[in-house]
Amino acid sequence: MSTEKVFPMTKEGKEKLEQELEHLKSVKRKEVVERIKIARSFGDLSENSEYDSAKEEQAFVEGRITTLENMIRNAKIIQEDEMVTGIVSLGKSVTFVELPNGEEETYTIVGSAEADPFEGKISNDSPIAKSLLGHKVDDQVSVQTPGGEMSVRITNIK
Repeated sequence: MSTEKVFPMTKEGKEKLEQELEHLKSVKRKEVVERIKIARSFGDLSENSEYDSAKEEQAFVEGRITTLENMIRNAKIIQEDEMVTGIVSLGKSVTFVELPNGEEETYTIVGSAEADPFEGKISNDSPIAKSLLGHKVDDQVSVQTPGGEMSVRITNIK
């Protein structure tokens, strides 16, 4: 018997996923069904690119709904009182400097369900986060990346 994957996330991250799920179910799903209906009215489905496109979008939307429902059902909310002060852990923002003379970078370590590098949120499964977890300010950490190994020094944890 297989156990379902647990998705650690912040309360805000879960709420964001719930909003996306609600939008997909109440708005996007209806839009796609309407597109399929219109495309069917064009006749021959074997050469109907509008129909094919709408069906592909429908498959994507339904797949995303299933994924979101699974993530929400198996969410484990990160509680602030579970976090150890001064140590890099899930839900914390970490500032570090690439050695010897890199710029400061700050990321919040979140579960894979809410990771968004463009918003400064990296997955706890990413190479950087895996290397930083459990360390504290002023620790020098070696990070394995696809581009090779880099050393960083942690300057702040909040």
